[in-house]
Amino acid sequence: MKTKPVIAAAATLVLAGALSACTGGGDDGGGQNNGGGADASNCTNTIPKPDLPVVTLWAWYPNSELVVDNFNEANDEVQVCWTNAGAGGDAYDKFQTAISAGTGAPDVMMVEADRIPAFQIQEALVDLSDLGYEDVKDNFSDGAWQDVSVGDGVYGAPIDGGPMGMIYRTDIFDEYGITPPTTWEEFEATAQQVKDAGGPVFASFAANQPAEVTALMYQNGAEPFTYDPANGGQIGINLNSPEIKEVLDYWDGLVEKELVGTEDQFTPEYIAGVIGGDYATYLSAAWAPGYLQGAGVGEGADAGVWAVAPMPQWDTSNPIAINWGGSAFVVSSQASDPELAAKVAFGVYADEASLDDGWQNQIIFPLNVNVLDSAEFQDYEVPFFSGQQANKEVYVPAANAYTGMVYTPLGQFYYSALTEQIARINEGQATGSEAADALQEAVVAYAEEQGFTVE
Repeated sequence: MKTKPVIAAAATLVLAGALSACTGGGDDGGGQNNGGGADASNCTNTIPKPDLPVVTLWAWYPNSELVVDNFNEANDEVQVCWTNAGAGGDAYDKFQTAISAGTGAPDVMMVEADRIPAFQIQEALVDLSDLGYEDVKDNFSDGAWQDVSVGDGVYGAPIDGGPMGMIYRTDIFDEYGITPPTTWEEFEATAQQVKDAGGPVFASFAANQPAEVTALMYQNGAEPFTYDPANGGQIGINLNSPEIKEVLDYWDGLVEKELVGTEDQFTPEYIAGVIGGDYATYLSAAWAPGYLQGAGVGEGADAGVWAVAPMPQWDTSNPIAINWGGSAFVVSSQASDPELAAKVAFGVYADEASLDDGWQNQIIFPLNVNVLDSAEFQDYEVPFFSGQQANKEVYVPAANAYTGMVYTPLGQFYYSALTEQIARINEGQATGSEAADALQEAVVAYAEEQGFTVE
């Protein structure tokens, strides 16, 4: 059974993990409120069938209104009242306030997969295992379901993910006569070759990207956490394993040799460096082309120079696919009709038109296997990559091979602690192994303070 200190810890972690956000607006609509406390009389979208029961939805993707309109037009059982409550942290803060108050939550909400356990432990989410999961189970890989599961429960309907690849600049690779490295050993040797020839750093090891670094840990076979709420407040924490130390020591070495940069990513300065050719590669996810284009990459002197290759591996005979990011629709425990809300969670962003709009406009990388297996998706010549069939060559194989991660209610504190340790590595204050030991100590101590029993 969950203890109150553990539940309180989860609430604190959610509120501490705010991200930058945006808001949206539009026409008001109407409908019968059939669910949670969010107001279904003040929708951003117009509801075309107002006599049907209404499920409220918070979602922030740029094409959310189109997706909701597609669902409403096709559905004669339920209608969706959509609100953009802000992206990421803004929405989470509002949801947490509603959880604490016991009212005000939407029926369905978009949530990043790694945030699910912090809400689940507060009994704020509905287990979807018996509410339509079996009907759509085969539409997604085991890895996609693992990311939205907590123990034996399924708490999210997958939308998109971030299978990772190595984006690189063909002009820099051509100038220095190099090819995409297939192993991390080759990655370091190639980076050294470029540096010795007077070229740019090869990549970035950014302290503000702990989720990316966590994915790199998984690629080396690490298992940072074990967690099952059925075991009460027990949690397994293994952040200074040999596999994790090897990863952090490797990147520590690249930093020390000045083969990679240490600038924070997602900043104007970093983007200027990407455009200016300060980095030969960008290790990122399938959503990166859309993000980069939105930031102005590939529009000027750097147009037509981008390509993508599979991620380097520790062992090419045993390749491990990794993922960075991804979202799902969850059903709030405040929904008065969880079954109807689950129909929305599983049905919104599941029709062909919505999925096509998502990937064709590089808003999402869909995880639905009906899209991943389609010739149109696999053969798509990605404009950002000058017509390269990146889905077929890199992202679909990575998505299909990905086996998932274990997320816990400690996720946001862990990310903060890892950010601190990466900064210590980058500043020369700790080796990778020392940072791993400090990370283990900090997360274990915090977990115990919050009422967890560490295995």
